[in-house]
Amino acid sequence: MPLSRILGSITVTALSDGEGPFFQPREEAFPDATPEHWRAADRCDPASTTADGRWWLSFRSFALRVGDGPVTLVDAGIGPVDSPAASWAPVPGRLPEELAAAGIAPADVRTVVLTHLHSDHIGWAVTGAPGRPWFPNADYLVQRAELDTMETINPGLPAGLVAPLRAAGQLRVVDGDTPLTPGVRLLSTPGHTPGHQSVLVDAGDERLLFTGDLLVHAVQLVEPTLAYAHEVDPEAARRSRTTLLRDLAGGLPTTLATPHLNNPFTPL
Repeated sequence: MPLSRILGSITVTALSDGEGPFFQPREEAFPDATPEHWRAADRCDPASTTADGRWWLSFRSFALRVGDGPVTLVDAGIGPVDSPAASWAPVPGRLPEELAAAGIAPADVRTVVLTHLHSDHIGWAVTGAPGRPWFPNADYLVQRAELDTMETINPGLPAGLVAPLRAAGQLRVVDGDTPLTPGVRLLSTPGHTPGHQSVLVDAGDERLLFTGDLLVHAVQLVEPTLAYAHEVDPEAARRSRTTLLRDLAGGLPTTLATPHLNNPFTPL
């Protein structure tokens, strides 16, 4: 069964779509990290390094459900065997089986938050040929800044992802911080991509942050100022990461729900 956490009336379930090695050494992905940083990161997330020193990462989505109500999904994983991530990620993903094990049918999902439009976060959003939304009843939420620059992320996004969502009337464009439901809101966290967004759940006495790729490795939790080689705007990403983590660390107990760390729920 997928791992879950309960915050008040909200059940949060971590859904593993796959796991595998990254396509480049972690030292190249984080060129400013020191040996001390790596030692601390390995203590925080020991499963992130293989016996031969490769970076091993998870590819994960999360489901939020208030009681027995509709489901909000954060990110759509690496997708089926012919997904956009097939050139580098361990497709086919197993999100359909994970959802079924959690008692969630695709039709139960009413909102899909795409934290950003990189291929390992949109894999199950639109599938097949011609492309159809895999979650037939869901609004797909994307930041306007992400849509405005999507061709710089992947030239295939307008036709392969956005056009089918628009044709189905399922694309919802948001601008900046946006409330979703009581206690749940989108946060604009640009930098990794121009319109990257995260999701914050505030249960009154604790909080949970769905980071997206605000941080992609525990080394950025150890030292949030460290840049990642695949950030579109490293300085903006650094500001988003350091500001949000600092603000959350000074308040209620907070857990990070991360797509790529091997522990899906990491205390801040």
